[in-house]
Amino acid sequence: MASPDILLIGATGLVGRGVVAAMDDRPLTILARRVVDGAPDGHALVAPPERWADIIAAERPATLICCLGTTIRQAGSQAAFRAVDHDLVLAAARGARLGGARQMIVVSSVGASAKSRNFYLCTKGEMEAGLRALDFARLDILRPGLLTGTREGTPRLGEGIAMMAAPFTNALLHGTLRRYRSIPAATVARAIVRLAGQGDSGVHVHENDAIRALS
Repeated sequence: MASPDILLIGATGLVGRGVVAAMDDRPLTILARRVVDGAPDGHALVAPPERWADIIAAERPATLICCLGTTIRQAGSQAAFRAVDHDLVLAAARGARLGGARQMIVVSSVGASAKSRNFYLCTKGEMEAGLRALDFARLDILRPGLLTGTREGTPRLGEGIAMMAAPFTNALLHGTLRRYRSIPAATVARAIVRLAGQGDSGVHVHENDAIRALS
């Protein structure tokens, strides 16, 4: 079996589902902890997260796309949140590097910084720093604002309220604050598909305006 060009983790989330839909006929392998609706026939792998790094290394994708993301409330604790948004992301990335992946694309968050006093943003920043240290030939970090779209599962009350207020909030955010505007998850997904397989090297950080331009 030939090695996949692109392997995706986080396919069940808002952005991940958009990536699957936007890939069209491009070869895509999905790795998830459960069966993913709409996954390409013959290109879906199901395994517990603790096995993902080994599976990714064995699959040898050229590009790893990571759309993993949860919230502290959804995870149940700060430790559980960090286990997904930091530890699992980096474990998967190490597997990709071991398998010879040239590129990684990851969805982070606007404001991510390892120096942030906000636990969520600090965790995202530390995750980004960990990925930089792995020295992919090309690393694409997407830092969108509030993601809008229809989520599966139990609605997140805070996000629901924020989404309703987004049109009014966006109108107040200008200049450098534009990066904090909300953005449709489908727009982020299309940008990811455009980035997959890009030949240039280096670390590339994409915030709202750049994401919209790519999509």
